[in-house]
Amino acid sequence: MKFPKPYTLKEIASLINTDYVGSDDFPVLGMNEIHVVEPGDIVFVDHPKYYDKALQSAATIVLINKEVECPEGKALLISDDPFRDFNKLTTYFKPFRSSSVSIAADAKIGEGTVIQPNCFIGNNVTIGKNCVIHSNVSIYDDAIIGDNVIIHAGTILGASAFYYKNRPEGFDQLKSGGRVVIENNVDIGAACTIDKGVTGDTTIREGSKIDNQVQIGHDTVIGKKCLIASQVGIAGCTVIEDEVTIWGQVGITSGVTIGKKAVISAKAGVSKSLEGGKHYFGIPADDFRSKYKEIASIKKVPELIEQVKNLSK
Repeated sequence: MKFPKPYTLKEIASLINTDYVGSDDFPVLGMNEIHVVEPGDIVFVDHPKYYDKALQSAATIVLINKEVECPEGKALLISDDPFRDFNKLTTYFKPFRSSSVSIAADAKIGEGTVIQPNCFIGNNVTIGKNCVIHSNVSIYDDAIIGDNVIIHAGTILGASAFYYKNRPEGFDQLKSGGRVVIENNVDIGAACTIDKGVTGDTTIREGSKIDNQVQIGHDTVIGKKCLIASQVGIAGCTVIEDEVTIWGQVGITSGVTIGKKAVISAKAGVSKSLEGGKHYFGIPADDFRSKYKEIASIKKVPELIEQVKNLSK
């Protein structure tokens, strides 16, 4: 998330009432999660395990819960609770805006686009030309939808990320200030849910087709011309490259990459990144050749047990 204008380190520290290490006028341009940070961004870290990763990331401002040596060319914001203060910044720069109308006054809707009854189109939404938005679709604030997109009934674009910190008093949600971006010629089935990014974009690239009842988590990027069948669940921060096919009821964990033209068969469970150009199935998912060898070996177990019994007589 980029701020509407550059801020100084002193101004940001004042907003969240923290100490800082660095010059008063150190430039702050935005805030992001660690996988998408750029120079000028704030990244937060609240666990020693990830200190080095945050300090060595592309982010030039680190919101951290311990005063550590500041890397050259960077600045620190010292907080007793970086998670809380990151949320404060999200609330300040991307506050919730209520709406009393079905289609926000500042929504931009392209020529030839049809919006069926009972839809909600939020603040600052852009919808391109010749789209069809079927009934009971909800498109939350700041979403961007390209041309020739079809979205079927009951789909929701832009719900908050499923991202929580476990505190003694209960779970504390990391607030979402990102967007959903749908490129041209995408079809989205009925009753799908696509969460917005925490600070960046959840993106579906041109020409991809998504079946009914698919869940796509925050900050996930789905490439061009992908096919995703019904009841697939994709966790946050996943990268699915171009022309990937995912069949029904596949579950994909967060932070993995599925390579170009991979095919994942129904009910597979993906727990690690998968190379492109191969077919996968099973739990955990593996390529067909490896999985068939594994199944063949398992089938030999009764025979091996019988051989052991005969040897012991």
